Amino acid sequence: MQQHDRDAAGPYDGGPTGPAPASAPFSAPFSAPGSTPASAPDSVHVLLVEDDEAIRRSVGMVLERYGYRVSVASDGLTGLEMFREEQHDLLLLDIMLPHLDGIGLCRRIRETSQAPILMMSARGASPDVVAGLEAGADDYIVKPVDTTVLLARIRTLLRRATFTRPPTTGNRPADDGLLAFRDLSVDTRGLEVRVDGRPLALTPTELRLLLEFVAAPGIALQRQTLLRKVWDYGWDGDSRVVDLAVQRLRKKIGAGHIETVRGFGYKFRR
Repeated sequence: MQQHDRDAAGPYDGGPTGPAPASAPFSAPFSAPGSTPASAPDSVHVLLVEDDEAIRRSVGMVLERYGYRVSVASDGLTGLEMFREEQHDLLLLDIMLPHLDGIGLCRRIRETSQAPILMMSARGASPDVVAGLEAGADDYIVKPVDTTVLLARIRTLLRRATFTRPPTTGNRPADDGLLAFRDLSVDTRGLEVRVDGRPLALTPTELRLLLEFVAAPGIALQRQTLLRKVWDYGWDGDSRVVDLAVQRLRKKIGAGHIETVRGFGYKFRR
């Protein structure tokens, strides 16, 4: 068992193949035969910060069943300490946490790391979700957690964190991959962004979003198109993640580069 849990319960009763707790917070059982998600390499390390013991155990069991290495914490401060002590490939954060809530924890992590962050919320329409995305989370999922959706979102975030340059259409970069837009320069091969010559630290989601924009300057892009290309889903995507990611990106590269097309989406200005 590779699970680590500070200030929380010990190893799961029954282990990763045992029964889920009676109060398991999943809206669906494990995936049916034939639709089982692919296992993850055991080198992928996930930090799960959740104060509800049943959710902590159930989500941890699912992740370990599919090959993830999992560490867990039951409060925000412990989660922050564990994050600082050991490298993690992805963080799964509850919003309502004792000592330091998920939003505050997300902000603290974003001060030093661009690791993918998936927030969990019991209320999909809650302002807490918006606050979490504004704090730097890449995506969110609503409780009760659907197993297949959770695993799909995690795989998507991990792909984004190690993505290769997407193919460009319309505005092909120069052979050296460098694009310049006033004070903004984008190296589409080296995946580096600079404003006035100063390098910018972008999350994988922000970088992929910017690459989609600079590949089609002057062209209005629908929110659903961006959801499909950047977040890899359109079947249950929430356009709020696009709006808030654009908002964060504007703060970093300058508001004048991205124009809102009312009722449609966004357009990158040449």
